[in-house]
Amino acid sequence: MQQNIKVQDAAPANLKQPVKIHPPKGGKGSNQYPPNDRIYVREVKGRVETTRRLLGFALMALFLVLPWLTYQGEQAILLNILDQRFRIFGLTLWPQDLTILAWIFMVSAFALFLVTTLWGRVWCGFTCPQTTWTFIYMWFERKIEGSRHQRMKLDQRPMDTDKFARKFLKHLAWLVVALLTAMTFVGYFTDIRQLFAELFIFQASAWAAGSVIFFTLATYGNAGWMREIMCTHICPYARFQSAMFDKDTFIVAYDEKRGEPRGPRGRKQDPKALGLGDCIDCNMCVQVCPTGIDIRNGLQYECINCGACIDACDNVMEKMGYPKKLISFTTERRLEGGKTKVWRFKSVGYGGALIALTALLLLDILFRIPLELDVVRDRNTLYRENQEGFIENVYQLRIINKSQQSDVYTIRATGIEDLNYMGPDQVTIAGGEVYIVPVTVAIDPYFLDASLVEIEFTVSSQTEDRVKRTTQSNFLSR
Repeated sequence: MQQNIKVQDAAPANLKQPVKIHPPKGGKGSNQYPPNDRIYVREVKGRVETTRRLLGFALMALFLVLPWLTYQGEQAILLNILDQRFRIFGLTLWPQDLTILAWIFMVSAFALFLVTTLWGRVWCGFTCPQTTWTFIYMWFERKIEGSRHQRMKLDQRPMDTDKFARKFLKHLAWLVVALLTAMTFVGYFTDIRQLFAELFIFQASAWAAGSVIFFTLATYGNAGWMREIMCTHICPYARFQSAMFDKDTFIVAYDEKRGEPRGPRGRKQDPKALGLGDCIDCNMCVQVCPTGIDIRNGLQYECINCGACIDACDNVMEKMGYPKKLISFTTERRLEGGKTKVWRFKSVGYGGALIALTALLLLDILFRIPLELDVVRDRNTLYRENQEGFIENVYQLRIINKSQQSDVYTIRATGIEDLNYMGPDQVTIAGGEVYIVPVTVAIDPYFLDASLVEIEFTVSSQTEDRVKRTTQSNFLSR
């Protein structure tokens, strides 16, 4: 008895089909979902799906664990916007270190450009938070509401107790995941232990509580409701990523030469005798696609390179006894029979820029002086004359220890002969702290040949010679 493999798990005829299937034999047509229709994604298993799940699990675990780590007795990663201080393990960044942040952003951008040039939208399919959380939400959806066919039937049913319970449990699970995500994300910007404790006893600040509510709703909306809309209509990366593609970029592609003309047939039937290619037109690749496209129509900006269609097609090819990789990660040049060139002008250019920017970032961090000095004159009194007839100016020194270790600093004032410095010669400042020192400078008028002269304040570390800052200021006499 012959067994035909056709459209599996398809909806009954009386149900509205959510997919406009690509016309057979390569005809032109739209396979996009109308905006108001829902994509019912079929579950798929295979090597690509396993890889994505393992990577997603690792990244999710890293996201949840990182803010709970401690380093030298403090939260290891704390991006404190209110105090204008970013702490990343042994590195503390202040507003004065914006160049380091700029290098980090540029390195990240060129790394993304290089990866896109080489492997297409692999970032979107395997590591993008939107994709990761969407697949997590889809997992809960399948576990609570059932398979693709069961979800389609459930949505067609009128509301009853079973449908209400399943919908309620699904959205409750989504909200719990969204809340945990939001609390963890906000924990990167404030003390996470204090945040969790205050939220559970309803004593969190308005800023913290409002941020958690906002990101909870954002996660719930993006991963639960918007899903592919974020990738196809909102994310700008989908629009400009094609500018980095060429014939040697690895993409998810359908081998049209091998697959066409497509059509259903029995397992034991010879496709060549029927005048058919290897594609049996089962539409499994469409049913598993999270953005609802038909990869057989060629490269489309909606494709996020998740590879779900690869696993679906490989499973069908295995059942039919055909070679796998009718749909695969490949390049346009390889499909044309050529050899893929990994290193070409575009990839070498992005790679060279990435190496140069990374080197500049490391040099900036390596030679960064973890000390900052600001000098502010007392504007209430421009100058004054003391009992000895000396002219005095009052200053306020703002010293920032940008390291994470306590240090002892020496303070000196120079620039004019017989300058009298009145203030502490040494100060001890804890790591990551700001220390304000009021000082007074007095000068004999005999040595002043102008009403405004320049003096210098120098703050230097007693433990490391290179840690030194010198700042100029003005001394007024009349």
